[in-house]
Amino acid sequence: MTLRPGSQASLRAANIRRVLNALRAHGVLSQAEIARLTGLSPASVSNIVHELDEAGTVEVRTGVRGGRRAREVRMAGNDALVVGVDFGHRHIRVAVADPHFTVRSGRRHECDVGASALAACAAAEKLLAELLGEMGEERSKIKAVGVGLPAPLPPTGGPVGSWPILRGWGSVDPVRELSNRFHAPVFVDNDANLGARGELHFGAGRGASSLAYIKAATGLGAGLVIDGRVYRGFSGSAGEIGHLTIDETGPVCSCGNRGCLETLVGAPYLLELVRHSHPDVRSLEALVSRAVEGDAGCRRVVSDAARHVGFVAANLCNVVNPERVVVGGELAAAGEVFLEPLRSAMSRYAVCSAAATPVMAAESGQRAEVLGALVLAAEQLELAAERPSRDSPARPSVESDVSDPTIAQDRRLHSGGRDGE
Repeated sequence: MTLRPGSQASLRAANIRRVLNALRAHGVLSQAEIARLTGLSPASVSNIVHELDEAGTVEVRTGVRGGRRAREVRMAGNDALVVGVDFGHRHIRVAVADPHFTVRSGRRHECDVGASALAACAAAEKLLAELLGEMGEERSKIKAVGVGLPAPLPPTGGPVGSWPILRGWGSVDPVRELSNRFHAPVFVDNDANLGARGELHFGAGRGASSLAYIKAATGLGAGLVIDGRVYRGFSGSAGEIGHLTIDETGPVCSCGNRGCLETLVGAPYLLELVRHSHPDVRSLEALVSRAVEGDAGCRRVVSDAARHVGFVAANLCNVVNPERVVVGGELAAAGEVFLEPLRSAMSRYAVCSAAATPVMAAESGQRAEVLGALVLAAEQLELAAERPSRDSPARPSVESDVSDPTIAQDRRLHSGGRDGE
């Protein structure tokens, strides 16, 4: 269904969002308080609350306000759960939360995600089953699942394709596969986009209308937020900074080009640099830990990697001019050991005011992607609540045009019910 800007349907959807946002921010409110906070008429609030109550999105109870009986409204969903799944190159992270983003439980599992899509999906299913078992919750309470993958995703859905980042995923439709396993609507996006979303809501991106989130881990990727919405590009490959050419005569990358950023900063290359001098350093986490502790060789490797990332970040700022740059992933755990040379490179290569763009570490650390997946799931659940009178949203349309540009882009994500680590 298409909602055209300025139409009655788009106006009503916007009004419903205002009511839901007020309840999220303030908890329990009377209908009169909702009207004051949103600027909507009492009659409009009454109609919207009735519709949301019928859909099970809110709960309406009789309470006492100022010594008088009043209808109190709160978000429903104490029994509802949303799930976030972050597929990295070398890990799977699963988190379970309520629709208000309170994380109930989470777990990380180490594995080679790119080797086999079916094995990775089975591992995610097992992790979720373990978490639900420990929580004493039924799978039927899961209402939406957000999923991040370290690869560009086709905006029309379907298999990941022949992209070499995830070798074992070429013929697998992640939405179909995971929705069959989770028995809930699934919404998928690139992991760096979800990292940007997570930091925008919970971390260093709060209050920003535009930012560049750089995930520096096993691989490199960026999530771009422009005018408050994640920008994915025409075919879903926006932000693939790991495959920008840094050295035309450099090593051959998995994508087929030479000297991509990922060949100079990705975990395999960095670990190879210290293989002889530090044979005990066998993971990016160990490399970063040794660098933070002051090991000269490891600090040099991390700082050189930061300068390469800073060069790309400078050019990104020259083109997009974000309000701030947020750096996540395992390399960001090195703190100023990584950030200071990154800033120095940016000041050298960026022009004008772009050179002064603030650069900070992700406040949510390596959980940014899974938190962004939870936000994606909760937002899609909220979108379903905005159309309670229409058909079940288990398989929303791939393309929509609504007055809110964030929602317009979010609905391009394919739902099943539809670079960095």
